[in-house]
Amino acid sequence: MPDANSLYGPLDPAPDAGWTDAQPRMGFFTDTSVCIGCKACEVACKEWNDVPGSGLDLLGMSYDNTGALTANSWRHVAFVEQPRPAAPAADAPGSSAGGPQFLGMPGAQPPGRDTGAQTRSDFRWLMMSDVCKHCTHAACLDVCPTGSLFRTEFGTVVVQEDICNGCGYCIPACPYGVIDQRKGDGRAWKCTLCYDRLGAGLTPACAQACPTESIQYGPLDELRERAAQRVATLHERGVPQARLYGHDPTDGVGGDGAFFLLLDDPEVYGLPPDPQVTTRDLPRMWKRAGLAALAMAAAAVAAFVGGSS
Repeated sequence: MPDANSLYGPLDPAPDAGWTDAQPRMGFFTDTSVCIGCKACEVACKEWNDVPGSGLDLLGMSYDNTGALTANSWRHVAFVEQPRPAAPAADAPGSSAGGPQFLGMPGAQPPGRDTGAQTRSDFRWLMMSDVCKHCTHAACLDVCPTGSLFRTEFGTVVVQEDICNGCGYCIPACPYGVIDQRKGDGRAWKCTLCYDRLGAGLTPACAQACPTESIQYGPLDELRERAAQRVATLHERGVPQARLYGHDPTDGVGGDGAFFLLLDDPEVYGLPPDPQVTTRDLPRMWKRAGLAALAMAAAAVAAFVGGSS
């Protein structure tokens, strides 16, 4: 199957969208290994963008009271609790063997514990602040009939709520399930990567509020280099599970403008393992439809001519 890039052209989406004064592509790198689940990003996003409250829904999933990205939650901090079998008797609590190591800030251990990585034998938390991926090849842009969704000069994807007619075509088109319609409103809403702040040279609200710098903002090329170094560091520290997700410009969406460092498989975090731009087959479908229409027209002409002779 051809990849998305062979079907949809260049990897720099802003010039491809017609911007003659395109800026360096900006994006997010979210390092989940230092996320503490504080939800400061969720609050900052709501406050800056005037996003309605999500309510306090007790979902029965630990401390996760939002559950997913929605029209009223443009940032969602996932809490994944992973049980672990008890460590052997020789691996006493506090030893360097057995159980997962928690990768918090060095020296910032709770009172009564030794400094350095702590060992637990019962469970670990995986936390991740999810957000719109601002895909290089965004299917939501392909299907929007009103032009409400557009590509900015920074390479990001934004919904113009005053143009959205609530058709909902963009919702099933998104391979990540990011876009949602607001109840009582009907229009589509999602993260804008704080487009208004970017134009003023400011950092997006979520990255500005993150106390551990789990959410990092900047030119996408620089973020990718920084992320590769971080993965190498974690591998050296004995964390072979560390991997990047959404950083590869040759994947099924041409790479994401918001990508992640994960400590387990993408499915564990509720992410698709192999996302594909959902409109990738449209060029071939339209070509075949056109050929079929021509064949039918030719058959109709032949039948008319044959019947009149």
